[in-house]
Amino acid sequence: MKSIFHLAYNVRNLEDAREFYVNILGCKEGRSAATWIDLDFFGHQLSLHIGEPFLTKTTGKVGEHIVPMPHLGIILQYKDWKNLARKLEEKKTNFVIKPVLRFEGLPGEQYTMFFKDPFGNPIEAKGFNDLSKVFDS
Repeated sequence: MKSIFHLAYNVRNLEDAREFYVNILGCKEGRSAATWIDLDFFGHQLSLHIGEPFLTKTTGKVGEHIVPMPHLGIILQYKDWKNLARKLEEKKTNFVIKPVLRFEGLPGEQYTMFFKDPFGNPIEAKGFNDLSKVFDS
C-alpha cells in the first residue's frame, strides 16, 4: 500500500518558516491559517504550527555518524539530492553533517546531509542512485 505521510510540528514564526521551507527547500505552500501552514514537503504533507519546537538530542548512531533524534527526512534521487545540497551550500547552511557518501559499496549506499530549520528542527536528506535500493539489507 502506498500513501502520503503527514507530519505536524512546531515552529516559532510562520514567516521565517515560509522563507526556509518555501524559498530555500522549494516546498509548495498549501492551506494556511494565522497559526499554521501546510506544505508539500517533497510529495508529503508537512504542517507547521506556531509553538515551541520539539526537543532533540544527538543520540542516533548510524555508521560513523551520531545524528539528531528525532528528525524528519527525505529520500531523493541522487541528482535531486546533489542540487539540494548545492542550494543549501550556496545559502551558507550550517550543516549538522555536511553532504557525504556513506555505506559506500554496501547495501544501502547513500548520500546524506543533516541540517536544521531556523527553529532547530533537524532534517536529513538522503540521495540514492537507485531508489529501488532504499530498503536493501
